[in-house]
This record gives sequence, structure tokens and C-alpha cells, in this order.
Amino acid sequence: MPSTEDIAVPKDRPVVPPTRRDRIAAAGSELIGGPIGRWAWYGTSRLTPVRVVALVAIGMFALGMVQKMPCYEWAWFRGASSQYTHACYSDIPHLFLGRGFADGLVPYFDQLNGDMQYLEYPVLTGLFMEVASWFTPGDGSIQHREQMYWMVNAGMLMICAVIIAVCVARTHRHRPWDALLLALAPALALTATINWDLLAVALLAAGMLMWSRGRPLAFGILIGLATAAKLYPVLLLGPLLLLCWRAGRLREFGVALGGTAFSWLLVNLPVMLFAPEGWKKFYTFSQERQVDFGSFWLIITQRTGRSLEVDTVNTWSMVLMVLACAGIAALALAAPRRPRFAQLAFLVVAAFILTNKVYSPQYVLWLIPLAALARPRWRDFLIWQACEVMYFLGIWMYLAYTTSGDAHKGLPTEGYQLAIALHLLGTLYLCAVVVRDVLLPERDGVRRDGSDDPSGGVLDGARDVFVLGRAARPRAYTAHTVEASQRVSWGMRPPGAV
Repeated sequence: MPSTEDIAVPKDRPVVPPTRRDRIAAAGSELIGGPIGRWAWYGTSRLTPVRVVALVAIGMFALGMVQKMPCYEWAWFRGASSQYTHACYSDIPHLFLGRGFADGLVPYFDQLNGDMQYLEYPVLTGLFMEVASWFTPGDGSIQHREQMYWMVNAGMLMICAVIIAVCVARTHRHRPWDALLLALAPALALTATINWDLLAVALLAAGMLMWSRGRPLAFGILIGLATAAKLYPVLLLGPLLLLCWRAGRLREFGVALGGTAFSWLLVNLPVMLFAPEGWKKFYTFSQERQVDFGSFWLIITQRTGRSLEVDTVNTWSMVLMVLACAGIAALALAAPRRPRFAQLAFLVVAAFILTNKVYSPQYVLWLIPLAALARPRWRDFLIWQACEVMYFLGIWMYLAYTTSGDAHKGLPTEGYQLAIALHLLGTLYLCAVVVRDVLLPERDGVRRDGSDDPSGGVLDGARDVFVLGRAARPRAYTAHTVEASQRVSWGMRPPGAV
């Protein structure tokens, strides 16, 4: 069995400028004066990398709000087709009235009229929606109140976006500029205010930051809260278990698991006890939901002309997800070098989305922070983002086509199927390059300067105690090794070189 002695990984590495490592970043920097100079010192300005990332995230979020202005001013209130042709649809104003917030109903406790008897969102998201309704004026027309409700939610979601950007910038201590991938992501600006997903994403990003700082209890508490806002964050416990098993850090995993269970129960238990029917609505709705937009299941039903039974789709989705997780487990335990936590986190969340019976346009928000940590390369990130932007436009043009009556203005079914395929392939492409980095760790840009796993916390620098197959034992990192790798990656000559 390999030794459990930790690898010595220096923590005082300099900040990595992306313009020195990435050709796309270097080319893009020409818009603001070109790549950073060799002798530049980051301490000469108050605009630290984290502050710049936060400001850029605010700017992009504001641009996304501007993109929604046609709907804010009139399209949300003048029929369905207009909000689709302007690609500015949002659930937020419609659910203000449709889920009883305009009437002062209490989520999970008060029944709604119509088929949807209770709010179909997890408890913490329901609380977020309710708090936003408290700050919405109670007088004026319903249109004005819906506008204000969206604006209040947008302000709260902007705070979430800034938290995400700051947490991603600080997770990799020496690579804060990688968070610009997230801050400048066009899909973030376009989808941020469609729904309330950014709440769960912010809690997950904060949890990843806590794990990178070696605080498993705080990580677990935040992941439990994120799971109380959206189901997918709990999936990160699977890759973490595999990595902790391989590194012999199961105690830390147990602490994280305990924190997750505690915080999730703390939020959910009161509603479970006093409003059980309202509480379980989210879970029954997820099970009973038909095949919906963005999934390959929808392509199958549209191409064959046959509807699929919900139970059948649920079963096959589960089977495919289990197979994907088995593959990720084999990758985690048999890779030549232990994968980074962010890499496996991205893969498991992507697998969940790809096999799900719905792939809504805002689900891309789940992946953007993980992608920035797992594969901080501008070329691959932008290819994926281009696919997501095309899908964002495709789904609204398709809905415009289906709601425009005989005029048929928009994208027909075949075109929408192509848009679905494009964004599925874009996600698969990013998964493929992440898997390649795991199998060929020497190509992993994050590790070029001698890093092991900057987002790995207690896993960073730990030796393996359990591997499968002929997985190679990680080499020890010394100050000389890190210094030499930095010279190569920064374009510097070693002493004595001509």
C-alpha cells in the first residue's frame, strides 16, 4: 500500500496571468492594452483580480438585465409570442401571480388554485421567492407589481452572481483570473434571471471555496443548504467520496457528509413536519414531469412521433446516470494521477443534466463555475458557450413558432432539434476534454506550475492509499520542481541558459 505521507506542495506560488498561458486570452487582452508585462506587480493597484472579476460579473449581469428590457416593459404582458421573439422570457414575473405571491399565500402551507396545488420548488428556493415578495410593493396594478417582483429578484440574484464570481476567483488561490471565464460567460448574462438557480449555484460555489481551504464541515453545511435550494449539489458528495477514499481522507468526508445532512434537515424538517403535502410537491413533480425542453428524450419523441411513458423515461434516465457515475468512479480510482475535485464535480453534474428528461436553458448556470475550475481554457470554454447561446436563441424561436398560430414565425421543429443536439454536443465536448486532462495529467493547465489540486483542500498534495489498475503514484513536488515548471510556463530561462 502506498505511503500516506503528504506531498510537499508549496502554497506561495505567484498569481498566474492567463495572458501568459492562453493564446485566446492573450489575443482578447489586446482590447485593453495587451498581455500583462513580465515585470508587472499586482500590488500596485486597488483593482485586485478578485475585485476586477466581481466588477465584470456585475457588468455582465447588468447587460443581461438590459437584454430583458423588452419583456420588462411590455412583452411579458402582451401574449406569449412577443416574449419569445425577443428572447427575454423569465419565469419570475409569471410565477409571482401564478404561485400566489401576489395574493400573500405562504409557500407549502397554502394551496394554490388549479392543477398545481402547492409550490413545486425546494424549500430554500421557496423562501428566497417569498422574501423577494416581501420587498415587492403591495399597491399598484398587477403588471407593475410583477415588474417590481422581477426587479427585486434580479437584485438578489445579482448578489448571488457576485458571490459565485468571488468564490471561484478565490478557490484557486494562484489562479484568480480563471474566474473571468465565469464573469464573462454570455450564457450567465442571458439566463441569470430566467429562474432562481443562482441561489443554489452561489451556495455550492461557497462550499467549494470552503473545501479548498480545508474546512469540510463548512463545506458540508453549504452543500446541504444548496441541496435545499436545488437537488443537484448533493451529487458532489459522490466524487468527493471517491477522491477521499483514494487519498485516505475518509474522516474529512464523514465530517462533510454530516454537515450536509444537518443543514439540509435544519431547513427542510420544519416544512416536512408542518406542511408535508406542500414539502413533497417538488419531489412528486420531478417524478411525474413529462419529457420536456432541451433533452435528447424530446428529440426521440418528436422524431418517432410516439410519447414515452414517464416511468419508462425515469427508469432509463436512472440507468444512464448510474452507468455514467460508474464510469466517473472508474476514472477517479484508476486515473494515472488522482483527478482534481473540480474535474469530477463538473463531470457528475454534466452527466446528471445530459441524462435528465429536461435540460432547461438556465441549467447551464450549474456548470459554468465548475467548468471554470475544471477546464480553465478559453478556447474550449467559448466553444461550449457558443453552443449554449445558440440553444438559448433556438428554444425561444421554437416557442415563438409554436405560439404564433398560422403565421409560423420562428424556428420549426427540425431546427429546434438541431439546437438541442448542438448544446448537448457542446456539453459532451467539454466533458471529453476534461476526461482527457484526467487521463493525461501533464496536459492539465492547472497543474503546470506544480499544483496538485488547488480546489482539493485536504486532498491537495495527499498521496494515494488506494488505486485501481496500474495507476501511477503521484511524484513528490519540491521547490526546485515548482520553480522549474514556473520558468517554463512563464517563458523564463533557467539560470545559466543562453
